[in-house]
Amino acid sequence: MYNRLKNLRIKNNLTQKDISKTLEISQSLYSIYETGKKVIPIELLSKLAKKYNTSIDFIVGDTDKIIPHKKN
Repeated sequence: MYNRLKNLRIKNNLTQKDISKTLEISQSLYSIYETGKKVIPIELLSKLAKKYNTSIDFIVGDTDKIIPHKKN
């Protein structure tokens, strides 16, 4: 999961500071989440999935399909 977070960030040419602003948290806290030293809350995973136009399932490694699920 943590490698996916980092890879998505880099693929989108974003810094940890950019993402921390999106999540409204400090850069140091985001760094802790991205390195896996602390579990990232589901609310923040949801924001990241929207930011990267993917699903939480992709971020956490439950699927390799980057395309987000469609709402019914």
